[in-house]
Amino acid sequence: MNKLRMGIIGSGGIAQSRHIPAYQQLSEQVELFGVYDVDYEKAKQAALVFAIPNVYDDVQALFKEVDAVTICTPNKFHADLAEQALIAGVHVLCEKPMAMTVEECDRMIAAEKTSGKILSIAYHYRFMKEPRAARQLIQENEIGDPMVARVQALRRRKVPGWGVFTNKQLQGGGSLIDYGCHFLDLSMWLMGNAKPVEVTGTTYNRLSKTPQQVNQWGTFDHETFNVDDHVTAYIRFDNNVSMLFETSWSANIAEDKEAVSISGSDGGLDVFPFQLNKAQHGMLLNTSSQWTPGDEDPGLPQAANFVNSCLGLEQPIVKSEEARRVSQVIEAIYESCSTGRSIRLD
Repeated sequence: MNKLRMGIIGSGGIAQSRHIPAYQQLSEQVELFGVYDVDYEKAKQAALVFAIPNVYDDVQALFKEVDAVTICTPNKFHADLAEQALIAGVHVLCEKPMAMTVEECDRMIAAEKTSGKILSIAYHYRFMKEPRAARQLIQENEIGDPMVARVQALRRRKVPGWGVFTNKQLQGGGSLIDYGCHFLDLSMWLMGNAKPVEVTGTTYNRLSKTPQQVNQWGTFDHETFNVDDHVTAYIRFDNNVSMLFETSWSANIAEDKEAVSISGSDGGLDVFPFQLNKAQHGMLLNTSSQWTPGDEDPGLPQAANFVNSCLGLEQPIVKSEEARRVSQVIEAIYESCSTGRSIRLD
């Protein structure tokens, strides 16, 4: 079997900590062929560290030499790079979120359909052990019809003080588009890729704009901070499911919290930690797993699914249309806050 030739676009933290190491573990199926970055010296250094043979200062030249690319750039460049790659006949795994706007997502999907190539988005929480177990139980009808989801992705004081995470021009937002997007995607996937129909949201950044911040993840300028650090939303879906959603980089809470809880007609479940909750046999029963199969590092099964999809052996677990819905909700939350009204979705 011929190996898939993989190109890396953007050689920063997420490329070096997740994607490149995962592909190295799949060396029988994929060859790390080349790396491109607008900072050529940074690309050269990454290539040296990971023994990647080719470095490019022209992304079009990279497209001509590879079968697939993994896009690890700031959000602003996702759509253009993905569109160019697909038009060039190259499969794409793009870091989350899919794009800055729904219109950009639509352009990416149009290029995907025209090219016949694969476009998947790196929502790696779907590949964690606990969510995969929860998905299996839901599909086996253990909780009946999902009705209410409660989703929290909260950090106490962890605004990323590095990279471009607080740069609205390059990222499009803050805690919601960076962190909360994972939990929107995960919960919507668990509920059967439910279609959102109405969104009401509020965003905050008061804590991060106050002087002398206590922050565990580096420093940032409170005077120029202009993205959200805390977001709440209420989301309705077409299958009569509702979601209570909250995410934050900077909240005055006792400790960080990641929680996805889904109540259904016949039972409910918590994802972190994994637990099934039912009323049976005249009792209230909470069931936990003694052992759950899967990888400790979700980056590996994510990479394997993309590689196998490109090779025609699997279907992508994260499909572009599903990732578009996440971006649609994010866009609606921001619009709801700015207009002071709920947003109806097509």
